[in-house]
Amino acid sequence: MQRQSIAARRVTAALFLFAAAPTLAIAASFPTRPVRVVVPFAPGGASDFVGRILQPRLAAELGQSVVVDNRSGAAGNIGVEVAASASPDGHTLLLGNVGTMAINPSLYPKFRYQPLRDLVPITQVVDVPGSLVVHPSVPAQTVKELVDLLRSRPGQFNFASSGAGSANRLEMELFMRATGTQLTHVPFKGGAGPAVASLLGGETHVAFLTLSSTTTFVKQGRLRLLGVVSASRVAAVADTPTLPESGFADMRIGSWQGMFAPRGTPQPVLDRLFTVTRAAARHADSVERLSASGVLSVTSDSSQAFRVFVQSEIDRYGKVIRAAGITAD
Repeated sequence: MQRQSIAARRVTAALFLFAAAPTLAIAASFPTRPVRVVVPFAPGGASDFVGRILQPRLAAELGQSVVVDNRSGAAGNIGVEVAASASPDGHTLLLGNVGTMAINPSLYPKFRYQPLRDLVPITQVVDVPGSLVVHPSVPAQTVKELVDLLRSRPGQFNFASSGAGSANRLEMELFMRATGTQLTHVPFKGGAGPAVASLLGGETHVAFLTLSSTTTFVKQGRLRLLGVVSASRVAAVADTPTLPESGFADMRIGSWQGMFAPRGTPQPVLDRLFTVTRAAARHADSVERLSASGVLSVTSDSSQAFRVFVQSEIDRYGKVIRAAGITAD
């Protein structure tokens, strides 16, 4: 009986190794050709900027060339589709962000691809802190003073955003819900640029925008920075308190970005991608180049931890979208 049991176990082990052989072979040889990182936005934007900083470090870690493939359109959904429908062998990745992976699922519920169903989270790579800025004509020097002003003059101020379902619009919705204030929304298309221009010209009064897109104008005195959307203070504007420090505990995460792979990618390949992507984001050269533009290198403790984080972000923004009745442009 014991001999039969041992023999059975050997047969089972042999069958397992036979079945696993293709996956193990893929992992051992990966990558066998250039790795494509799909950036779901046009060249020159924040995602493209991060992708191109990580590109050389990823190539060095993988021992294979890495190509950034910009696939913009439909609020990032086109790029998501390109990545999700690619062969699941690790040679096509997606650099997703808070918009494509956490906001779009609620804005486009009928879109054929969904982040956590059709893509596998690998790791977060950066956090792009946000900034709460006002035009200099707004008589508020702190977040508290702004809240008091908005409460005393309801309906007299507006805020700019880069679109109806943009992260900065949803940040303002969170802010208004937390403070019991109401501003008029003025959306712009084409990214942060037009929204910043409207603030500089005094056409709009307040906005949540990425810190990297407002820092120069704050230093010039053309915008006033009241708070930073981040878990900790940012060295470039160390004197400015974070929103959590100002009493908004839920506003500690900015416009994060992370790496994803198509569903079905072999686990050994995913494990290697987790290791090399974290190494690329943490490399001193990457950290320095990101920091120079107000971007923080932030990586996940594990791929599972990143999945949990993404799901929490989907839930968080979904509640705001439903409560505010926000629909896609």
